[in-house]
Amino acid sequence: MLSPSSGNTVIKSKLIGRRMFLLTAAKAIVTFGIIGRLVSLQINERTKYKTLSDKNRFREWKLAPERGVIRDFFDKEIASNQQVYQVHLIPENSKDIEKLFVRLKTILNITEKKLFYLRRVIAKQKPWEPIIVSDNITWSEFSRLNLFLHELEGVKPIVSVARMYPDNSSAHILGYVSQVSAKDLQTKKYLKDLHVPGMSIGKTGLERKLDEEIIGKIGFQRYEVNAYGKRIKQILINEGQAGKSFKTTLDFEVQKFTSELIKDKAAAVCVMDVYNGDIVSLVSSPTFEPNEFVHGLDKNYWNSLIKNEMKPLTNKAIAGLYPPGSTIKTLVALSALENGVIKPLDTFKCEGKIELYGEKFHCWEKDGHGIVNLRKGIQRSCDVYFYEVARKLGVDRLSETAKKFGLGKKVLNGFIEERAGVVPNTKWKKKFIGQNWYLGETLHSGIGQGYFQSTPLQLCLMTAQIANGGFEIKPRIIFDKKNNNLREYIKYKNENPNDPLPTDLLVSNFELKPLFKNQEHINLIKDAMFSSSNEPGGTSYSHRFEDPKFTFAGKTGSSQIKRFTEAQREAEVKQESLPYKDRDHALFVAFAPYKDPQYAISVLVEHGGSGGKAAAPIAKKVIKKVLERHELRRRVVKDSTGESV
Repeated sequence: MLSPSSGNTVIKSKLIGRRMFLLTAAKAIVTFGIIGRLVSLQINERTKYKTLSDKNRFREWKLAPERGVIRDFFDKEIASNQQVYQVHLIPENSKDIEKLFVRLKTILNITEKKLFYLRRVIAKQKPWEPIIVSDNITWSEFSRLNLFLHELEGVKPIVSVARMYPDNSSAHILGYVSQVSAKDLQTKKYLKDLHVPGMSIGKTGLERKLDEEIIGKIGFQRYEVNAYGKRIKQILINEGQAGKSFKTTLDFEVQKFTSELIKDKAAAVCVMDVYNGDIVSLVSSPTFEPNEFVHGLDKNYWNSLIKNEMKPLTNKAIAGLYPPGSTIKTLVALSALENGVIKPLDTFKCEGKIELYGEKFHCWEKDGHGIVNLRKGIQRSCDVYFYEVARKLGVDRLSETAKKFGLGKKVLNGFIEERAGVVPNTKWKKKFIGQNWYLGETLHSGIGQGYFQSTPLQLCLMTAQIANGGFEIKPRIIFDKKNNNLREYIKYKNENPNDPLPTDLLVSNFELKPLFKNQEHINLIKDAMFSSSNEPGGTSYSHRFEDPKFTFAGKTGSSQIKRFTEAQREAEVKQESLPYKDRDHALFVAFAPYKDPQYAISVLVEHGGSGGKAAAPIAKKVIKKVLERHELRRRVVKDSTGESV
């Protein structure tokens, strides 16, 4: 029998043995791990470390891609590129940044303010990431820099390209480019593999809308350096790939002409083809200089823009919201006809005002227009007539028609600046204001006041769809070679109302969508607009053309800013005598030529007062310019599509 002490000895022996085994196993594992790692380093990761070694001998500088060109309808470059000279720096390649800055300061005349900014950039980003010392130096500075390059460790002179705009007349619709921000890198996925120092992206307008396609692909320069990082020779250069270029529907000559006409005003002009929605001109004033944004915006210039009460950064044509005023009367009349609440010869008596539940609703003509029917109502823009029509029609049916014709929604696809506006009705007011609708508000809506808000682009689209006979079109600014058969369709149906369509008209790139029930109703509205511009008593009669080639049919309007008091009405105070900010916005819409409509136009002049006095004269000049270039435009279409137009 074993003693207790013998048992303890056995247990201890087993314990020691187990520990020795574990220790030996652990040593073996560590040894094999080391051997495995050595094998991995020698064999599996040989390529990796060879690459890292090569990086000690080679340097690579990425080059910003060249943006695609934007052209007008006639292939004139309206957003192009120019060669620029830049200075880049990789901080980790410089032994003494402060000493380098002192040297650069003498060579490039860099300010202390700029150096302070560069220090902040260096502190924020990784040391191997390039920074831009300057993105637009002169040729003499570039030459001098290359002369002393051997003293400037980490510095790289770059020949690159930058955006250039030959003219600022299209600044709002083209937009502008500027350097990539941290927010851009977070929100725009396509920049992940594209971003390089000096690269600019579209911030507004077409530049932003087309950015992903127009931006191009980055290039690079690869060269060998010695142990001190000094460049020995160039190994490879890849210039990258230029971005896709685009042709627009804009006419640069009309853009310049229109911009000059309204340069001293807060205004907007839109011109559109009535059959395919091509935007011939879209101008907002005052404008800004887009080239100022390319190389870093000067603080003083930025402050001058944001402090300007005329808001030069706002594209008033697509983002300015205004009551449509009397321009909406064409839709009020059309909606009333379509819904059968009036007939063309129905009359109302205008005595200068009507009264509803104790509230007075005035006509712009103090003494009234007498007996008024639909044609005279539009011709003279009689408010009382349209109060009565709106009362019978109701705001909900008016709202339905207005939305059909493009009001109250964004109509130009892809522009973040565009605003939808407001087409009010009973449900809208209940939802957004929390109140019931009142009949008096219907009367205000009948003359385009109250809650109504629209853009000049929407009013131009509304007019274009009246001009083409009431068919839906979609505004577009990028040229499309596909033929649009709407004009031919309308012409054929008017001449052959009972015949089936020919085969070539059955195939079309657009959805044929009539916005009305009765063609005659559209014709009545077009005739009334003709009388407004071409017959005595019409609100734009004084601006008519005698030449039938340019004859247009239009409708004036005023967006009320401040209601007149009874005292002001009695005194017949004129808009011109009011303080600028209290004057009505002036509006005018039209289509031309009257007998064969081709283009629609809308003009807005902020605080211009009367549409007939302030907006119509501008429209007249622009219409003439556009029609004078009509044949040139048709020729381009024929050459592009191979079909007659």
